[in-house]
Amino acid sequence: MFHLRDAAQAEDVVQDTLMAALAHRGQFAGRSQLRTWLTGILKHKIVDHVRRRERERPAGLDGGGDEEGPADAAGPFTAAGRWTEMPGTWGRPEEALESAQFWRVYDECCRIMPARLALVFSMREVMQMDSEEICKELGISASNLHVMLFRARIRLRACMTRNWFEARHG
Repeated sequence: MFHLRDAAQAEDVVQDTLMAALAHRGQFAGRSQLRTWLTGILKHKIVDHVRRRERERPAGLDGGGDEEGPADAAGPFTAAGRWTEMPGTWGRPEEALESAQFWRVYDECCRIMPARLALVFSMREVMQMDSEEICKELGISASNLHVMLFRARIRLRACMTRNWFEARHG
């Protein structure tokens, strides 16, 4: 749901997906599982919905973030490209993945991230779309995509460290 940031919008997109699947059921050739086919339709419906929302958003309402602005002057890296501050111990990541609380924190971190950064991160890491497809869908360059992914990962790491790892181990 964090792709759309609203349960009602998520429900609408799922309904649009099912309607599109019904309307085009003759195109399902059976070369993949039905779930895979529906997931592909859902991915495109999410992207369409976010694009429509971006076009309709009034000027000046940027979702609360400086996603296209300059990076932090100090930055999280040294001149050699190493982290300036290493993360503390994160315990056992495999246990965190099984925790409902972990996923609530993750969803909240994605929700407070600028919408476009969250979308790009989700398309790449959750939906597992390739870079070329993301660039085509969003009308952005490959270098812009990589900058946005970098910023999303930095924000997600900071938020998860602060709200999950340090909160549990701090």
